Amino acid sequence: MTKKCFKSSFGFGIASGVITALGLMVGLFASTNSRGVVLGGVLTIAVADSMADAVGIHFSEESEGIHSPKEIWLSTVYTFLSKLIVTSSFLPLLFLLSLQLSMILNITWGFILLSVFSYIIAKEQKNSPIKAILEHVLIMAFVIIVTFYLGTLIDKYIIT
Repeated sequence: MTKKCFKSSFGFGIASGVITALGLMVGLFASTNSRGVVLGGVLTIAVADSMADAVGIHFSEESEGIHSPKEIWLSTVYTFLSKLIVTSSFLPLLFLLSLQLSMILNITWGFILLSVFSYIIAKEQKNSPIKAILEHVLIMAFVIIVTFYLGTLIDKYIIT
């Protein structure tokens, strides 16, 4: 059961980390074009959103009433760590490169993370890897597009 806890928590951490981090980065980039604001946002969600997701998984596992306390806590810890690590993996490029180039490369990095994990899971379940990758990447793309335009609207109508 420990392996199952790890795999499901890790998968949740990857998906949530990639989509949340990229959505936040793109939205903040579009609204502020500020490296400091984007960095601060990613650092904040790396901790706060990782903790929130871990607690959410904890509550979810508890409410099912089928998991042992050990399984619940393992899922909680694995979710926190995977989300923290995945979200933090976007930081080095933000520190090292121009904001615009780091945004492009971080979107590419997110695409790779989601694609590789989708491929592995699809193969294990004997499903179509292409379909799984496409499904998850399209969700990521949708979030990126929506948050970009939301950030653009915030810049145009709210930020003075």
